[in-house]
Amino acid sequence: MVSRQCSRLVSSRTAVPLTSYLTRVGRPYSSAAPAYEHILTSTPKPGVGLITLNRPKALNALSSPLFKEINDALSKYEDDKEIGAIVITGSEKAFAAGADIKEMAPLTFSAAYTNNFIAPWSHLANSIRKPVIAAVSGYALGGGCELALMCDIIYCTTGATFGQPEIKLGTIPGAGGSQRLTRAVGKSKAMELILTGKNFSGAQAEQWGVAARAVEGGHAELMAEALATAETIAGYSRVAVVAAKEVVGKSQELSLKEGVEYERRLFHALFGSRDQKIGMTAFAEKKKPEWSNE
Repeated sequence: MVSRQCSRLVSSRTAVPLTSYLTRVGRPYSSAAPAYEHILTSTPKPGVGLITLNRPKALNALSSPLFKEINDALSKYEDDKEIGAIVITGSEKAFAAGADIKEMAPLTFSAAYTNNFIAPWSHLANSIRKPVIAAVSGYALGGGCELALMCDIIYCTTGATFGQPEIKLGTIPGAGGSQRLTRAVGKSKAMELILTGKNFSGAQAEQWGVAARAVEGGHAELMAEALATAETIAGYSRVAVVAAKEVVGKSQELSLKEGVEYERRLFHALFGSRDQKIGMTAFAEKKKPEWSNE
């Protein structure tokens, strides 16, 4: 959840302006969308909502105000029947370089504990049922790594930099990093990464199962891949997609026996949906299904 070290580590090359990128890839989310201060929203593909972190001077360092906006945008996409998948990204230089040290440094135990500090950061993992893809370029350190790990799928560039360097500031991950990273890479590797604060590359993230895909090239190539996958997902039955996300998520919480039983019950339940009938009938008739999302 740490960003300060990145100000010394990041190269001086100029990132592609986010506003110009969004102008190219899609329209604003809606004419009624709020004027966010720390993020940008758009719908660059049919059925795809895009959230772009937009604190370039702070390398997209995460803060409570920023997460309030992320949560608001996520909730709006969740409620929008036209949206079937969501992508979260940053800039070419930084997905999110960590949490905002200025916000955290003065906190006391009683203040952090009583106010349940950073608990709202878990809204993505706890409340969003639609699939969310993290598209990671540059630095995803501390809270930035944790934000990516909260997403259902991670795409990254091979040169992206992940890490949980909290140990270097005398603290530990606080937004799920110790739990989700361990589930992705195993106990021994997670212990090494968290206890040493070592970073790992996007290429390693793919090799270790943290990321689904590491893309050669820059941010533009990454976004093309992530948005294409999001568009594919958004093109399927929303009922089946939500169910599929739910059963995979349960695999991280239940025993194998319990998970298989849970999956079977939801599988049976889908025979009550219109889309199951539409999909199987279309397959039998060799037609493209026209989903009702019911």
